[in-house]
Amino acid sequence: MEEETQEMSFVDHLEELRWHIIRSFSSILVFAVIAFLAKGFVFHDIILAPSRPDFFSYQLMCDLGNRIGSEVLCITDLGFTIQSRQMSGQLSMHIMVSLVLGLACAFPYAFWEIWRFVSPGLYPQEQKNSRGAVFFVSLLFILGLLFGYYVVSPISINFLAGYQVDPSILNEFDLSSYISTLTTLCLSCAVMFQLPVVVYFFTKAGLLTPEIMKLYRRHSMVIILVVAAIITPPDVISQLLIAMPLLVLYEISISVSGSIRKRDLKRLNDNNTI
Repeated sequence: MEEETQEMSFVDHLEELRWHIIRSFSSILVFAVIAFLAKGFVFHDIILAPSRPDFFSYQLMCDLGNRIGSEVLCITDLGFTIQSRQMSGQLSMHIMVSLVLGLACAFPYAFWEIWRFVSPGLYPQEQKNSRGAVFFVSLLFILGLLFGYYVVSPISINFLAGYQVDPSILNEFDLSSYISTLTTLCLSCAVMFQLPVVVYFFTKAGLLTPEIMKLYRRHSMVIILVVAAIITPPDVISQLLIAMPLLVLYEISISVSGSIRKRDLKRLNDNNTI
């Protein structure tokens, strides 16, 4: 009888997980369908916007250049064209972009659904320590996504579009190459911006301390530069654009780890005093 009860509770647990996963994927699918139907807006105003000189980031750079009396930052022509050389190229990219946008838009809700399943299995103290996890994870994801879209992507695209080994070679990029570069940069920044959250949970688990992070600060800088070089196009500017905020996030993570460590030590001392 006891084994049967345990088996039923395990089955109910799997059933609950199944519904959380179904709702998460359903939210992604809903946003993906909306993005698929809004084809004109999605491609003209979002995906292809960084390929045009009137993009917000380029205009901001030009305004900055005018203020300092330099026209170098003004971009009037990116010097490349985008083509689709495969019969099903535009359709496949349309589907892929819709799914990526569906994932990006539904991420806060999808993560909340998964967290709803995970959090009841935590101890009360762990639930207290992880309060606000959905908010901070979603916030950092969105900030990383926006940073990748408005900062890293346009500068990388401008650099790669203007790079020529010989003036006789025209830059005509395939649609799939352009979109894969854009999505890789944006999603990589979104993931990398989760560093403070990872450090927070590792510190709470006792796997990381601010002393360790300070000790291996130089090693971390090298690792960050290597990771930035892997996920970005082969140019130094894109690498530094991703590496710099990661280095700032690393320093913030040291402060986060230190504050958690002090709080835990204070709580431990209070308990020993009692």
